Amino acid sequence: MISACFHLAWHYVVRHRLQTLLLAAALGLVLALPLSIRVIVRAAESAMRERAASTPQVIGARGSALDLLLTALYFKRQPLPMLTVKTLEEVRAAKLGTAIPVYTRFHALEYPIVGTQLDYFSFRELRVEQGRMFARLGDCVVGADLAKKQGIEVGGHLYSSQEQVFDLAGIYPLKMRVTGILAANGTPDDEAIFTDLKTTWLIEGLAHGHDDLVSKEAILTKENGNVVGNASVRMFNQVTEKNLGSFHFHGDLTAYPLSAILIQPTDAKAEALLAGRYLKSDLPAQIIRPLDEFETLMNTLFQIETLALVVLSLLALAALSVAALVFALTFRLRTREFTTLDDLGISRRALALTKLTEVAFVTFLGLAFAAGLTAVVWSNAELGVGLLLRL
Repeated sequence: MISACFHLAWHYVVRHRLQTLLLAAALGLVLALPLSIRVIVRAAESAMRERAASTPQVIGARGSALDLLLTALYFKRQPLPMLTVKTLEEVRAAKLGTAIPVYTRFHALEYPIVGTQLDYFSFRELRVEQGRMFARLGDCVVGADLAKKQGIEVGGHLYSSQEQVFDLAGIYPLKMRVTGILAANGTPDDEAIFTDLKTTWLIEGLAHGHDDLVSKEAILTKENGNVVGNASVRMFNQVTEKNLGSFHFHGDLTAYPLSAILIQPTDAKAEALLAGRYLKSDLPAQIIRPLDEFETLMNTLFQIETLALVVLSLLALAALSVAALVFALTFRLRTREFTTLDDLGISRRALALTKLTEVAFVTFLGLAFAAGLTAVVWSNAELGVGLLLRL
Protein backbone atom coordinates (compact mmCIF):
# COMPACT_ATOMS: atom_id res chain seq x y z
CA MET A 1 0.00 0.00 0.00
CA ILE A 2 2.82 2.35 0.88
CA SER A 3 4.49 1.95 -2.49
CA ALA A 4 1.17 2.63 -4.26
CA CYS A 5 0.63 5.82 -2.18
CA PHE A 6 4.19 6.89 -2.87
CA HIS A 7 3.64 6.23 -6.58
CA LEU A 8 0.44 8.32 -6.72
CA ALA A 9 1.94 11.18 -4.69
CA TRP A 10 5.15 11.22 -6.74
CA HIS A 11 3.30 11.36 -10.04
CA TYR A 12 1.08 14.16 -8.75
CA VAL A 13 4.02 16.42 -7.68
CA VAL A 14 5.85 15.67 -10.96
CA ARG A 15 2.72 16.44 -12.97
CA HIS A 16 2.32 19.75 -11.08
CA ARG A 17 6.03 20.45 -10.64
CA LEU A 18 5.79 24.23 -11.11
CA GLN A 19 3.20 24.55 -8.35
CA THR A 20 5.23 22.21 -6.13
CA LEU A 21 8.49 24.09 -6.70
CA LEU A 22 6.90 27.46 -6.00
CA LEU A 23 5.42 26.24 -2.74
CA ALA A 24 8.67 24.53 -1.72
CA ALA A 25 10.71 27.63 -2.60
CA ALA A 26 8.45 29.84 -0.48
CA LEU A 27 8.81 27.50 2.48
CA GLY A 28 12.56 27.19 1.97
CA LEU A 29 13.05 30.93 1.82
CA VAL A 30 11.14 31.46 5.06
CA LEU A 31 13.18 28.76 6.79
CA ALA A 32 16.50 29.97 5.36
CA LEU A 33 16.20 33.60 6.46
CA PRO A 34 16.74 33.05 10.21
CA LEU A 35 19.59 30.64 9.54
CA SER A 36 21.24 33.08 7.12
CA ILE A 37 21.00 35.96 9.61
CA ARG A 38 22.66 33.84 12.26
CA VAL A 39 25.42 32.80 9.87
CA ILE A 40 26.13 36.41 8.84
CA VAL A 41 26.19 37.67 12.44
CA ARG A 42 28.59 34.89 13.46
CA ALA A 43 30.83 35.63 10.46
CA ALA A 44 30.89 39.34 11.32
CA GLU A 45 31.75 38.53 14.92
CA SER A 46 34.59 36.24 13.87
CA ALA A 47 36.00 38.74 11.36
CA MET A 48 35.88 41.73 13.69
CA ARG A 49 36.83 40.18 17.02
CA GLU A 50 40.35 39.13 16.01
CA ARG A 51 41.29 42.61 14.76
CA ALA A 52 39.80 44.28 17.83
CA ALA A 53 41.59 41.85 20.15
CA SER A 54 44.93 42.51 18.43
CA THR A 55 44.67 46.27 19.08
CA PRO A 56 45.01 46.94 22.82
CA GLN A 57 44.14 50.65 22.85
CA VAL A 58 43.24 53.47 20.46
CA ILE A 59 43.43 57.21 21.09
CA GLY A 60 41.22 59.53 19.08
CA ALA A 61 39.37 62.79 19.28
CA ARG A 62 36.57 62.82 21.82
CA GLY A 63 33.27 61.73 20.30
CA SER A 64 31.63 58.44 19.35
CA ALA A 65 33.75 55.49 20.52
CA LEU A 66 32.20 53.29 17.82
CA ASP A 67 33.11 55.79 15.10
CA LEU A 68 36.66 55.84 16.44
CA LEU A 69 36.77 52.03 16.38
CA LEU A 70 35.58 51.89 12.76
CA THR A 71 37.99 54.62 11.70
CA ALA A 72 41.11 53.24 13.37
CA LEU A 73 40.61 49.54 12.66
CA TYR A 74 38.53 49.45 9.47
CA PHE A 75 39.48 52.78 7.84
CA LYS A 76 35.89 53.99 7.68
CA ARG A 77 35.42 57.71 7.15
CA GLN A 78 33.37 58.77 10.16
CA PRO A 79 32.38 62.30 11.24
CA LEU A 80 35.03 62.51 13.92
CA PRO A 81 37.13 65.54 14.91
CA MET A 82 40.83 65.17 14.20
CA LEU A 83 43.71 64.68 16.59
CA THR A 84 46.94 66.55 16.07
CA VAL A 85 50.54 65.45 15.91
CA LYS A 86 51.02 67.19 19.26
CA THR A 87 48.96 64.43 20.94
CA LEU A 88 51.15 61.81 19.26
CA GLU A 89 54.27 63.50 20.60
CA GLU A 90 52.79 63.64 24.11
CA VAL A 91 51.97 59.92 24.05
CA ARG A 92 55.44 59.03 22.83
CA ALA A 93 57.04 61.28 25.41
CA ALA A 94 55.27 59.31 28.17
CA LYS A 95 57.14 56.16 26.98
CA LEU A 96 54.30 53.84 28.01
CA GLY A 97 54.16 51.91 24.76
CA THR A 98 54.37 52.04 20.99
CA ALA A 99 52.22 54.75 19.41
CA ILE A 100 51.32 54.33 15.73
CA PRO A 101 49.45 57.17 13.98
CA VAL A 102 46.90 56.62 11.21
CA TYR A 103 45.24 59.19 8.98
CA THR A 104 42.35 57.85 6.87
CA ARG A 105 40.60 60.87 5.43
CA PHE A 106 41.27 60.28 1.72
CA HIS A 107 40.42 57.63 -0.89
CA ALA A 108 41.58 56.43 -4.28
CA LEU A 109 39.38 54.25 -6.51
CA GLU A 110 36.91 54.22 -3.58
CA TYR A 111 39.51 52.46 -1.40
CA PRO A 112 40.94 54.13 1.72
CA ILE A 113 44.34 55.81 1.70
CA VAL A 114 45.94 55.16 5.09
CA GLY A 115 48.71 57.52 6.11
CA THR A 116 50.89 55.90 8.75
CA GLN A 117 54.45 55.03 9.70
CA LEU A 118 56.52 51.89 9.23
CA ASP A 119 55.69 50.62 12.75
CA TYR A 120 52.19 49.88 11.50
CA PHE A 121 53.38 47.06 9.25
CA SER A 122 55.25 45.20 11.99
CA PHE A 123 52.31 45.79 14.37
CA ARG A 124 49.86 44.18 11.89
CA GLU A 125 52.45 41.61 10.73
CA LEU A 126 52.23 42.85 7.15
CA ARG A 127 55.00 42.16 4.67
CA VAL A 128 55.69 43.31 1.15
CA GLU A 129 55.24 40.46 -1.33
CA GLN A 130 56.17 42.39 -4.49
CA GLY A 131 58.36 45.48 -4.83
CA ARG A 132 59.41 47.44 -1.76
CA MET A 133 58.05 49.65 0.99
CA PHE A 134 57.40 53.35 0.31
CA ALA A 135 60.55 55.38 0.78
CA ARG A 136 59.75 58.98 -0.11
CA LEU A 137 56.97 61.51 -0.50
CA GLY A 138 54.33 60.37 -3.04
CA ASP A 139 55.05 56.61 -2.73
CA CYS A 140 52.47 54.04 -1.65
CA VAL A 141 51.99 50.31 -1.19
CA VAL A 142 48.65 48.57 -1.77
CA GLY A 143 46.85 45.61 -0.24
CA ALA A 144 46.77 42.25 -2.03
CA ASP A 145 43.04 42.12 -2.76
CA LEU A 146 42.96 45.69 -4.02
CA ALA A 147 45.90 45.06 -6.36
CA LYS A 148 44.21 41.94 -7.71
CA LYS A 149 40.80 43.55 -8.24
CA GLN A 150 42.12 46.72 -9.86
CA GLY A 151 45.03 45.16 -11.73
CA ILE A 152 47.57 47.36 -9.94
CA GLU A 153 51.22 46.52 -10.46
CA VAL A 154 54.47 47.71 -8.93
CA GLY A 155 55.64 50.81 -10.79
CA GLY A 156 52.08 51.87 -11.62
CA HIS A 157 50.29 54.94 -10.34
CA LEU A 158 47.16 55.77 -8.35
CA TYR A 159 45.32 59.09 -8.17
CA SER A 160 43.83 60.25 -4.91
CA SER A 161 40.13 61.06 -5.21
CA GLN A 162 39.07 64.67 -5.25
CA GLU A 163 36.86 65.42 -2.24
CA GLN A 164 34.56 67.78 -4.11
CA VAL A 165 34.25 67.13 -7.84
CA PHE A 166 32.89 70.57 -8.72
CA ASP A 167 35.35 72.50 -6.55
CA LEU A 168 37.64 73.79 -9.32
CA ALA A 169 39.66 75.81 -6.81
CA GLY A 170 40.15 72.79 -4.54
CA ILE A 171 43.07 70.44 -4.14
CA TYR A 172 44.22 68.55 -7.22
CA PRO A 173 44.40 64.73 -7.01
CA LEU A 174 47.89 63.48 -6.21
CA LYS A 175 49.46 60.95 -8.57
CA MET A 176 51.07 58.39 -6.26
CA ARG A 177 53.72 55.88 -7.28
CA VAL A 178 53.04 52.24 -6.33
CA THR A 179 56.27 50.80 -4.93
CA GLY A 180 54.98 47.55 -3.48
CA ILE A 181 52.09 45.12 -3.01
CA LEU A 182 51.47 43.59 0.41
CA ALA A 183 50.91 39.89 1.07
CA ALA A 184 47.29 38.99 1.81
CA ASN A 185 46.41 38.53 5.48
CA GLY A 186 42.59 38.38 5.36
CA THR A 187 41.96 41.75 7.04
CA PRO A 188 40.84 45.24 5.88
CA ASP A 189 44.53 45.91 5.17
CA ASP A 190 44.11 43.82 2.00
CA GLU A 191 41.89 46.52 0.49
CA ALA A 192 43.76 49.65 1.56
CA ILE A 193 46.44 51.93 0.16
CA PHE A 194 49.25 52.73 2.59
CA THR A 195 51.49 55.71 2.40
CA ASP A 196 53.58 57.94 4.61
CA LEU A 197 51.79 60.49 6.80
CA LYS A 198 53.44 63.33 4.90
CA THR A 199 51.95 62.09 1.64
CA THR A 200 48.42 62.26 3.10
CA TRP A 201 49.15 65.79 4.30
CA LEU A 202 50.35 66.56 0.78
CA ILE A 203 47.00 65.29 -0.58
CA GLU A 204 45.24 67.57 1.91
CA GLY A 205 47.16 70.58 0.62
CA LEU A 206 49.25 71.18 3.73
CA ALA A 207 52.35 70.79 1.57
CA HIS A 208 53.03 71.49 -2.07
CA GLY A 209 55.69 71.72 -4.71
CA HIS A 210 55.93 74.26 -7.53
CA ASP A 211 58.23 75.93 -10.01
CA ASP A 212 60.98 78.16 -8.63
CA LEU A 213 59.91 81.76 -8.09
CA VAL A 214 62.85 83.21 -9.97
CA SER A 215 61.09 85.78 -12.11
CA LYS A 216 59.41 88.93 -10.87
CA GLU A 217 56.35 88.13 -12.98
CA ALA A 218 55.71 84.96 -10.95
CA ILE A 219 55.81 86.72 -7.55
CA LEU A 220 52.56 88.07 -6.14
CA THR A 221 53.73 89.46 -2.78
CA LYS A 222 56.60 89.31 -0.30
CA GLU A 223 55.60 89.41 3.38
CA ASN A 224 57.81 88.83 6.41
CA GLY A 225 60.36 86.94 4.36
CA ASN A 226 57.69 84.75 2.70
CA VAL A 227 57.36 84.88 -1.06
CA VAL A 228 53.86 84.30 -2.47
CA GLY A 229 53.57 83.25 -6.12
CA ASN A 230 50.72 84.17 -8.40
CA ALA A 231 48.39 81.90 -10.38
CA SER A 232 50.90 81.49 -13.22
CA VAL A 233 53.18 79.36 -11.00
CA ARG A 234 52.84 75.68 -11.93
CA MET A 235 51.93 73.38 -9.03
CA PHE A 236 53.07 69.75 -9.13
CA ASN A 237 50.51 66.95 -8.69
CA GLN A 238 53.16 64.24 -8.77
CA VAL A 239 56.35 63.82 -6.80
CA THR A 240 59.36 62.88 -8.94
CA GLU A 241 63.07 62.66 -8.28
CA LYS A 242 63.45 65.89 -10.23
CA ASN A 243 60.91 68.01 -8.33
CA LEU A 244 61.15 66.31 -4.90
CA GLY A 245 63.26 69.18 -3.53
CA SER A 246 60.59 71.74 -4.32
CA PHE A 247 58.00 70.21 -1.95
CA HIS A 248 57.71 71.89 1.40
CA PHE A 249 55.30 72.10 4.34
CA HIS A 250 53.71 75.20 5.78
CA GLY A 251 52.71 75.97 9.34
CA ASP A 252 53.31 74.15 12.60
CA LEU A 253 53.82 70.41 12.00
CA THR A 254 52.55 69.59 15.51
CA ALA A 255 49.15 70.98 14.48
CA TYR A 256 48.83 68.61 11.49
CA PRO A 257 45.83 66.23 11.64
CA LEU A 258 45.62 62.54 12.54
CA SER A 259 42.58 60.24 12.61
CA ALA A 260 43.72 58.03 15.48
CA ILE A 261 46.72 56.63 17.32
CA LEU A 262 47.06 52.87 17.83
CA ILE A 263 48.66 52.05 21.16
CA GLN A 264 50.59 48.93 22.10
CA PRO A 265 51.34 49.41 25.82
CA THR A 266 54.53 47.98 27.26
CA ASP A 267 52.63 46.15 30.02
CA ALA A 268 49.37 46.11 32.00
CA LYS A 269 50.54 48.96 34.24
CA ALA A 270 51.29 51.17 31.24
CA GLU A 271 47.87 50.33 29.79
CA ALA A 272 46.16 51.37 33.03
CA LEU A 273 48.18 54.59 33.23
CA LEU A 274 47.26 55.53 29.67
CA ALA A 275 43.58 54.75 30.29
CA GLY A 276 43.59 56.94 33.38
CA ARG A 277 45.33 59.79 31.61
CA TYR A 278 42.46 60.26 29.12
CA LEU A 279 39.54 59.72 31.50
CA LYS A 280 38.76 63.40 31.99
CA SER A 281 35.86 64.45 29.79
CA ASP A 282 37.24 67.96 29.28
CA LEU A 283 40.26 66.62 27.38
CA PRO A 284 40.05 66.82 23.57
CA ALA A 285 41.23 63.20 23.20
CA GLN A 286 39.81 59.91 24.45
CA ILE A 287 41.17 56.39 24.72
CA ILE A 288 39.20 53.21 24.02
CA ARG A 289 39.80 49.48 24.26
CA PRO A 290 38.61 48.17 20.86
CA LEU A 291 37.65 44.79 22.32
CA ASP A 292 35.30 46.46 24.84
CA GLU A 293 33.70 48.57 22.11
CA PHE A 294 33.41 45.48 19.93
CA GLU A 295 31.58 43.59 22.70
CA THR A 296 29.19 46.52 23.06
CA LEU A 297 28.58 46.53 19.31
CA MET A 298 27.98 42.77 19.23
CA ASN A 299 25.55 42.97 22.17
CA THR A 300 23.55 45.49 20.16
CA LEU A 301 23.71 43.25 17.10
CA PHE A 302 22.56 40.25 19.13
CA GLN A 303 19.58 42.24 20.40
CA ILE A 304 18.72 43.21 16.82
CA GLU A 305 19.24 39.61 15.74
CA THR A 306 16.86 38.37 18.47
CA LEU A 307 14.24 40.89 17.39
CA ALA A 308 14.70 39.87 13.76
CA LEU A 309 14.37 36.18 14.66
CA VAL A 310 11.11 36.84 16.52
CA VAL A 311 9.72 38.70 13.52
CA LEU A 312 10.89 35.97 11.15
CA SER A 313 9.38 33.28 13.38
CA LEU A 314 6.02 35.01 13.14
CA LEU A 315 6.54 35.27 9.39
CA ALA A 316 7.38 31.56 9.22
CA LEU A 317 4.25 30.72 11.19
CA ALA A 318 2.18 32.79 8.78
CA ALA A 319 3.86 31.10 5.80
CA LEU A 320 3.19 27.64 7.22
CA SER A 321 -0.46 28.61 7.77
CA VAL A 322 -0.71 29.76 4.16
CA ALA A 323 0.92 26.52 3.00
CA ALA A 324 -1.58 24.49 5.04
CA LEU A 325 -4.41 26.49 3.48
CA VAL A 326 -2.98 25.86 0.00
CA PHE A 327 -2.88 22.11 0.65
CA ALA A 328 -6.44 22.17 2.05
CA LEU A 329 -7.78 24.04 -0.97
CA THR A 330 -5.87 21.78 -3.35
CA PHE A 331 -7.29 18.67 -1.76
CA ARG A 332 -10.79 20.21 -1.88
CA LEU A 333 -10.42 20.97 -5.59
CA ARG A 334 -9.36 17.36 -6.13
CA THR A 335 -12.49 15.94 -4.51
CA ARG A 336 -13.63 14.27 -7.74
CA GLU A 337 -10.21 12.65 -8.15
CA PHE A 338 -10.30 11.21 -4.64
CA THR A 339 -13.93 10.10 -5.16
CA THR A 340 -12.88 8.21 -8.28
CA LEU A 341 -10.04 6.53 -6.37
CA ASP A 342 -12.52 5.64 -3.65
CA ASP A 343 -14.84 4.09 -6.26
CA LEU A 344 -11.91 2.04 -7.54
CA GLY A 345 -11.58 0.50 -4.09
CA ILE A 346 -8.74 2.52 -2.58
CA SER A 347 -9.29 2.81 1.15
CA ARG A 348 -9.65 6.13 2.99
CA ARG A 349 -6.46 5.32 4.92
CA ALA A 350 -4.53 4.92 1.65
CA LEU A 351 -5.92 8.23 0.36
CA ALA A 352 -4.88 9.99 3.59
CA LEU A 353 -1.42 8.45 3.31
CA THR A 354 -1.19 9.69 -0.29
CA LYS A 355 -2.01 13.24 0.81
CA LEU A 356 0.55 13.08 3.62
CA THR A 357 3.18 11.83 1.17
CA GLU A 358 2.53 14.78 -1.14
CA VAL A 359 2.92 17.14 1.83
CA ALA A 360 6.14 15.33 2.78
CA PHE A 361 7.54 15.76 -0.74
CA VAL A 362 6.91 19.51 -0.67
CA THR A 363 8.33 19.83 2.85
CA PHE A 364 11.45 17.89 1.88
CA LEU A 365 11.99 20.12 -1.16
CA GLY A 366 11.50 23.21 1.02
CA LEU A 367 14.10 21.97 3.53
CA ALA A 368 16.51 21.19 0.69
CA PHE A 369 16.02 24.67 -0.73
CA ALA A 370 16.61 26.22 2.73
CA ALA A 371 19.75 24.12 3.23
CA GLY A 372 21.10 25.13 -0.18
CA LEU A 373 20.45 28.81 0.39
CA THR A 374 22.04 28.69 3.85
CA ALA A 375 25.07 26.89 2.41
CA VAL A 376 25.48 29.63 -0.20
CA VAL A 377 25.30 32.30 2.51
CA TRP A 378 27.74 30.33 4.67
CA SER A 379 30.31 29.97 1.87
CA ASN A 380 30.10 33.69 1.00
CA ALA A 381 29.71 35.06 4.53
CA GLU A 382 33.26 36.42 4.75
CA LEU A 383 32.91 38.15 1.38
CA GLY A 384 29.59 39.65 2.48
CA VAL A 385 31.02 40.89 5.75
CA GLY A 386 33.94 42.42 3.89
CA LEU A 387 31.56 44.27 1.58
CA LEU A 388 29.52 45.48 4.55
CA LEU A 389 32.66 46.81 6.22
CA ARG A 390 33.51 48.71 3.06
CA LEU A 391 30.15 50.54 3.03
